[in-house]
Amino acid sequence: MFGGVSGRIQHERDRAGGLGSAQQAVKFMNQDFQALKEECLQNRTLFQDPMFPAEPASLGFKELGPLSAKTRGVEWKRPTELSANPQFIVGGATRTDISQGALGDCWLLAAIGSLTLNQRLLHRVVPHGQNFNHPYAGIFHFQFWQFGEWVDVVIDDRLPVKDGELLFVHSAEGSEFWSALLEKAYAKLCGSYEALSGGSTTEGFEDFTGGVAEMYELKKAPRDLYRIISKALERGSLLGCSIDITSSCDMEAITFKKLVKGHAYSVTGLRQVEFRGRQERLIRIRNPWGQVEWTGAWSDSSSEWNYVDSAEKDEMLCKMEDGEFWMPFQEFLRQFSRLEICNLTPDALSQDATSFWTTMTHEGSWRRGSTAGGCRNHPNTFWINPQYKMTLLEEDDDPEDDEAACSVLVALMQKDRRRYRQHGQDMHTIGFAIYEVSAGSNIYGIFREFDLDKSGCMNSYEMRLAFENGGFKLNNKLYQMLIARYADNEIIDFDNFTCCVVKLETMFKTFQGLDRDGTGTVELNFSEWLFLTMCG
Repeated sequence: MFGGVSGRIQHERDRAGGLGSAQQAVKFMNQDFQALKEECLQNRTLFQDPMFPAEPASLGFKELGPLSAKTRGVEWKRPTELSANPQFIVGGATRTDISQGALGDCWLLAAIGSLTLNQRLLHRVVPHGQNFNHPYAGIFHFQFWQFGEWVDVVIDDRLPVKDGELLFVHSAEGSEFWSALLEKAYAKLCGSYEALSGGSTTEGFEDFTGGVAEMYELKKAPRDLYRIISKALERGSLLGCSIDITSSCDMEAITFKKLVKGHAYSVTGLRQVEFRGRQERLIRIRNPWGQVEWTGAWSDSSSEWNYVDSAEKDEMLCKMEDGEFWMPFQEFLRQFSRLEICNLTPDALSQDATSFWTTMTHEGSWRRGSTAGGCRNHPNTFWINPQYKMTLLEEDDDPEDDEAACSVLVALMQKDRRRYRQHGQDMHTIGFAIYEVSAGSNIYGIFREFDLDKSGCMNSYEMRLAFENGGFKLNNKLYQMLIARYADNEIIDFDNFTCCVVKLETMFKTFQGLDRDGTGTVELNFSEWLFLTMCG
């Protein structure tokens, strides 16, 4: 226990000293890239990673397990064995460098594709100066954001190959290998290549940027979604979209107009054009597969382009990558199911950005018997879940409809769940609730009023006055019990006052739900009484 506490204290000290920042990333598995590279160069050997070896277990555990048909005949080869002139990046990292292989990680590739649109972010994930030129040691490294800190992941450049071709991500340019090596580093972080199968583009966005993502159901899209997307693109945010499936048979099924269900796309642009005397809103989407593109209105060869100024048409189409297409914004809302936007933290934005998010991270856990209260379907225990209080101090720089507001984004994530897949575990169903505790809210306009000396705490007398003012009529025995439970030396702070009020409100509502006739009494059988008292 002491070792665990001292370890946490040292970790906090390291964090305070900058460890885990983009400038001082944590060394994943304690592997130091520079030290390992220098050792290989001195010994004139190529790096072989003992932490993620070129063995079947690194591929996967089930569909890509050691005895699976998909991995039969797989070899591990270095780019120097696959190309006469291997290159790390050719002509800058672009979206055509990312073509999906035999792994269902389109969500990751959509995130990588969006990453290439922001060179500042890309160079954080893919550090400068890596190549196959002298001095070459067969070692590379990449950086990812993981649960509040940046980690530096070292890999060797042995890649899985089948029938002479890269098994997973590859570049349309056959001699370019940065995307395949990036995928390998992420697979190492998650435990295996198979651990990357299936996921949300949001997860990739956050792990590449440290940003906070938000999601919109397009069937219930806000009226100003076009403006939201426009502002997100201007700010360098990463955007992805997808189409829901209704059954397993729908997964990666191709629609009549060549859209792929259950597949992750990236949003790469937005534009308004003059079309037949009116403004037409268009959105640009990219499929990481590269070949399968939308064939409806405003697709590459559609007749709509004949009515657009030729210079504007050439400018819009010449910047297109393979697998990228324009479509009407209204059609986008009809065809796609959801949009994901990853908003960037201040350190990820360019220096000339005019507005920034302020970020805060809290670590917590659900522990059986103490802090795992379940969802709101369990009103008697829900209140024991971890709680965090936020105070919003500044108004937005550009409020909507001239109404003062302070925007806030909250994200909840769970650690290392992909690594547990090989043990038969997966993501837990988790969530959170947000409650307003503002100057106008009842719990707060009460606490402030009856904190008579404005100390930020109440004594037991003030607490009783506050409860009565809030409509809670309790006898002396109950007051004594509440003070014993929620006060410290008969002093109660705002957090404990809020917990107590939420608990009381829950119990009052539970009673009112049972007292259907409004008689002020309820009848319980033994099981019901036991459930209420034990869970309460």
